[in-house]
Amino acid sequence: MSKEFITYSRNVFVPVTNMCRNNCGYCGFRRDVGSREAFVIRPEIAHAMLKKAAGLGCLEALFTYGDSPSDPLFFKELNRYGYETLTDYVYDLCLDAIELGILPHTNGGVLPYGELERLKDVNASMGLMLETTADLPAHRLSPMKKPSLRLGFIESAGKLRIPFTTGILVGIGETWDDRRQSLEAIRDIHKKYGHIQEVIVQNFVPKPETRMGSVEPPTVDDMISVLRMAREILPGDIELQAPPNLTSHLLEFLEAGAGDIGGISPVTEDYINPECRWPTLDELEAMGLKLRERLPLYPKYVIMGWYPERLEPIIRKHADGEGYCV
Repeated sequence: MSKEFITYSRNVFVPVTNMCRNNCGYCGFRRDVGSREAFVIRPEIAHAMLKKAAGLGCLEALFTYGDSPSDPLFFKELNRYGYETLTDYVYDLCLDAIELGILPHTNGGVLPYGELERLKDVNASMGLMLETTADLPAHRLSPMKKPSLRLGFIESAGKLRIPFTTGILVGIGETWDDRRQSLEAIRDIHKKYGHIQEVIVQNFVPKPETRMGSVEPPTVDDMISVLRMAREILPGDIELQAPPNLTSHLLEFLEAGAGDIGGISPVTEDYINPECRWPTLDELEAMGLKLRERLPLYPKYVIMGWYPERLEPIIRKHADGEGYCV
């Protein structure tokens, strides 16, 4: 490995809702509005998760959900908790996290500019997977997965100076040219705004119950090649992340150019990929990794002061002079 250490964040994964306007061919998390398994997380459950996480030293609350459905039944569910929109609800969940000393990072689909600007006030960083710039059959039933919409959202985050995480999903039907074009699009936006802190290079993991359950995932060699290509294309101030729970070849992925392994949660599972357990920090260190904890916003942005004033007490308490965790 070329890096002196590998970074990670200690987080709690809060699945805000599994109802989504999109219906991607590979997603096993989404449920139809009104189905028995559909949910919007109850405020008291979210609070209990956050409180437990705070007690275990977590500094990142990852609020994850897809694009808000337009179905009246979905809003009826929100109304039960006293909210008109999903963004209103997530804003208060972020406040709850902040009060407990945890920094929010929201990954919630393509939002209108005004809602993105509002959530900036309560988030240390935000994110949205680009996935690909290609129009694919996998996204045929997913209106908010249009590449232009997602690229426009990433650009809006740049205009608002929000430290941002994005990424590509490898193996969902895209070509090598598509992968290159996706990485180049991310690079070009970052050159304009300087806000993209990390790019996740995520391997597709087929789920039997989905429409793409029988599709072969990318090979290890494919992923190594994509990571090397990403490291060549992206500027050096953008970190590459390889999720450690989606592969048994993490060391090879790190050798290929990744320098971050994302959130490691002592509290919650990966609700998007529940079959893929997060390794513990002890297990990662036993692999020979030298780990260094970071906040949900990368050190560069800690030093630059790219965060809301209300988060300053938490960041000052937990960040060292280099912007990493004390």
